[in-house]
This record gives sequence, C-alpha cells and structure tokens, in this order.
Amino acid sequence: MSQDKRYSRFTEYELQQEIASLREKARKAEQMGMLNELAVLERKAAMAKAYLLNPEDFLPGELYQVEGDHGAYFKINYINGVFAWGYRLNGNGKEEALPISLLKKLGLGQDGPGHLPQ
Repeated sequence: MSQDKRYSRFTEYELQQEIASLREKARKAEQMGMLNELAVLERKAAMAKAYLLNPEDFLPGELYQVEGDHGAYFKINYINGVFAWGYRLNGNGKEEALPISLLKKLGLGQDGPGHLPQ
C-alpha cells in the first residue's frame, strides 16, 4: 500500500494490509542484515497498528509496559491522538511520546491495574 494518505485516513482493512506489508518487508530486511531499515519498518508498523486501537483505553496516570523493551515501564501523563505522552520509570525523567501500540497493559497485581508487579 502506498503512503499517499495518512494512516488516520486508512480504513481498518487498509491498516491491516499495510501492517502485513510492513512486517513482510521487515522480515526481508532482517534476513539481509539491514538493521536500520528493519527499525524504520517496525516503527511504521507500530504507527499503523496504533490507529487500530482506541486511545480512550489508555489512561493518564496509569503504568504500562513498553513492548519490545523488556522491563521498561511508561507512565502516561496525557493522550494526544494515538500518542501517549509521559515518561519511562527509571528513565532520564524527560517527557516523551510513544504510539499507544507500543504500550502493554499490566496484569492485575495486588494493587490493582496499572501498578508495578511486586
């Protein structure tokens, strides 16, 4: 699928097709050892996937695990479109934006949803 229009204008079907195409290109880039190209394609797929999710399902003040970054947790300050703005726990303390597709809800722990597991 060509990038003639923004992901926000894609239908659900078009987004799914785009994600499949990007994943296939990423697989080929990985096989060829093109790590920079692989990273770009993975980011594009994450952006497309974000448009398949409901931003209202991601709550300010809650903690989420960062997909692909084992042990990294992200606390949302606010949502703007399909981006969650906040900061990483144990990070440098600077605010950053992540596509909501990179955030994984934490399981229910002793303290309830959105709290770090003990």
